[in-house]
Amino acid sequence: MSYLIRTIRADEWERCREIRLASLQDPVAKIAFLDTYEDAVKRPDSFWRERAEGASESGTSARQFVAEAPDGSWAGSITLLVERPSDEVRFGEPAKVDQTHIVGVYVRPEARGTGVIDALFRAGVEWSWSLPEPVIRRVRLYVHEDNARAAAFYRRFGFVETGERVAVPGDDGAREVEYEVLRPAG
Repeated sequence: MSYLIRTIRADEWERCREIRLASLQDPVAKIAFLDTYEDAVKRPDSFWRERAEGASESGTSARQFVAEAPDGSWAGSITLLVERPSDEVRFGEPAKVDQTHIVGVYVRPEARGTGVIDALFRAGVEWSWSLPEPVIRRVRLYVHEDNARAAAFYRRFGFVETGERVAVPGDDGAREVEYEVLRPAG
């Protein structure tokens, strides 16, 4: 099956909420996301509207890509946050360079193994490199130390561990490992 990889539209907030809630019900959600279904389902519509607006083509500090099947359903999603050294830290270490930060990676179980995740990551990384001045120098993400499947994909895609590790909020002793891919020379 072929998928269209595209940026969300601001008016698709209900679909954004639905795929986020689905991701938070996945069996690995506890180690894949810093959010819970129980918290997310309580958020008002205004939260989801703002989130979609900020990650749509009109947003300047985030971008959400989806993999849309021919029937219009969304098979997966990825969000990138623009981080500048002067920005407030959302998670992890402060940005040392202008960068994007991948969050909210999710592919529905029935679409796993179809190349959806590769296509979403290509779109996100290409978008990062396309941003105007100041130029994005790297794309980073964090993965829970126990999420071996996700870490294997990130390495296969070209991400490398930076050596940075941060504590998982609310999970004594657990760590998130930072990975990055640097902007190609030239």
